Amino acid sequence: MTVIDLQTRQCPFCAETIQARAIKCRFCDEFLNSGRARALEASSESTTQSSEAEGANDNVLFEGRPSLWGMTGAVIKGLFFIVVAGLLVKLPLEHLLGLKLTENQALAFGRYRVIAGVALAVLVMLFLVIKMVRLKMIYYEVTAERIEWSRGIFDRRVDNLDMFRVIDLKMRRTVFDCILGIGTVGLITTDKTDPEFVFEKIRDSRRLYDIIKKASLEADKRSGVIHVE
Repeated sequence: MTVIDLQTRQCPFCAETIQARAIKCRFCDEFLNSGRARALEASSESTTQSSEAEGANDNVLFEGRPSLWGMTGAVIKGLFFIVVAGLLVKLPLEHLLGLKLTENQALAFGRYRVIAGVALAVLVMLFLVIKMVRLKMIYYEVTAERIEWSRGIFDRRVDNLDMFRVIDLKMRRTVFDCILGIGTVGLITTDKTDPEFVFEKIRDSRRLYDIIKKASLEADKRSGVIHVE
């Protein structure tokens, strides 16, 4: 019984599908064992490998947003001012302070006191909501080649930083950050627009630190960059 080899390949000249063991293409009549054919095949393989490498470089290594736990300090301060606002509304300060006021003056003072307390509470809540929205509108994306981030509520802006421009990085975590599982990663770069870049209160900060450290070293090797202190 005769065994038929069904393996195929593309002709380097006309790109038609031919037998893998063919010596001459039946479509364009070109010989496939010539130096020219081997050169075309080598060039095609090199292009494919380069495309695969570029595709690998575009793979996202890390993505995320600042954690809302990063607002803890602002929330604590906000609660303090809300308590102050509540005291302004509830406590008759004009009597506690022993102010000598007429009945009309006491009524006016009490009315303004309540208005001030409500206004303070509204301003604090508005500040916290805006801060929360702005924080969640920040988005970080890290690949082997670059760092990209977007931010803004009504005016959305997107910037990027080439990985080979990173010359130093550091991670900062307070005891409170360690408890909450967040941290801040800061970068020192040669970029004129962003000489110092900070990932604010990000989750998995240690993993992000290791990713950027490794990616920046590999980017330096690919680009032949040597950072001089």
